[in-house]
Amino acid sequence: MAKRDYYEILGVDRNADAREIKKAYRRLAQKYHPDRNPDDDNAAENFREVSDAYEVLSDDEKRAAYDQFGHAGVDGQGGGGGGGFGGAGAGGFSDIFGDVFGDIFGGGGRRNPNAPQRGADLRYNLEVDLEDAVAGTTVDIRVPRLVECERCSGDGAEPGTNKKGCPTCHGMGQVRMQQGFFAVQQTCPTCHGRGEVVESPCRKCHGEGRVQETRTLSVKIPAGVDTGDRIRLNSEGEAGVNGGPAGDLYVQVAIKSHPIFERDGRDLHCEVPISFVDATLGGELEVPTLEGRVKLRIPAETQTGKLFRLRGKGVKPVRGGSPGDLICKVVLETPVNLTEEQQQLLRQFQESLDGTGTKHSPRKSSWFDGVKKFFEDMRS
Repeated sequence: MAKRDYYEILGVDRNADAREIKKAYRRLAQKYHPDRNPDDDNAAENFREVSDAYEVLSDDEKRAAYDQFGHAGVDGQGGGGGGGFGGAGAGGFSDIFGDVFGDIFGGGGRRNPNAPQRGADLRYNLEVDLEDAVAGTTVDIRVPRLVECERCSGDGAEPGTNKKGCPTCHGMGQVRMQQGFFAVQQTCPTCHGRGEVVESPCRKCHGEGRVQETRTLSVKIPAGVDTGDRIRLNSEGEAGVNGGPAGDLYVQVAIKSHPIFERDGRDLHCEVPISFVDATLGGELEVPTLEGRVKLRIPAETQTGKLFRLRGKGVKPVRGGSPGDLICKVVLETPVNLTEEQQQLLRQFQESLDGTGTKHSPRKSSWFDGVKKFFEDMRS
């Protein structure tokens, strides 16, 4: 199945800046994270697709390659796999064109298959609580990966045995085939270009030189991280081949939804319900923050939806700078379950307002004035 366009997956234009791409990823990552969609069989695949798109478009080099060559320019560089874990290869354009033309023209420019090769990078998707993301923490994660086989030390041969020259290509790694007037040189199908074969494969890794292992790692989450941030652990990816260095592990961070606060960069947002009396006469409320609670003074005649900004009560960014603000939106709560007596008192109160001739509801009055003008204009 053809891969979808990465810009289409994130829902952004091709000229979107880094901030727009990160914002789109943060929204979709929270929407599709498997932990938040346990009954949705497609959630894990959607989350992986969104993560792959962000990994490429958030990297200037990978994005430039993708813009010029499409998926062929980044295949092997992006993430993959299911659940909370994926692999990322390290191929480039030389591999792409080498695979197409290398065999036909004698293998010029192809990598030596016996040369040391760096192991693949890995990605681990990690969800953290808002409080831990703001204050910083340390978490343990279990990462499955390929490691060097201890029994054969990555050689692939059973200890005490040796590899031998490939009987098909006689150690050349390539075979020559005559097709009409053309002589075509191809990678040896027996040794896959290595020039030698394992006569007695290692019993533990079956000749692969690497085995699957799940390892527990402690990851330090720095204070201020946000959805879309990545933490790199050097050499914690898959083991290299032929003695090559191990790849890296990238921990992709996503912030869990919070029952009170919603994060927007360095700012926090929350809704504060207030009573009819407090909104009318004014009052003082206690508002929660990530550090405790603060007093919020509500002026008299406050309308629902009004925003109050508490300076410095937001998040201090992971890359430094001053903390953001806590923005409180007051929401007027209508009384419920009133007794007959209370309802009657409210009717009397409304009658007392209507009888004064004073506009006590400015928005309501201006709205009705606008409606009246609208119908007058229609008649004229």
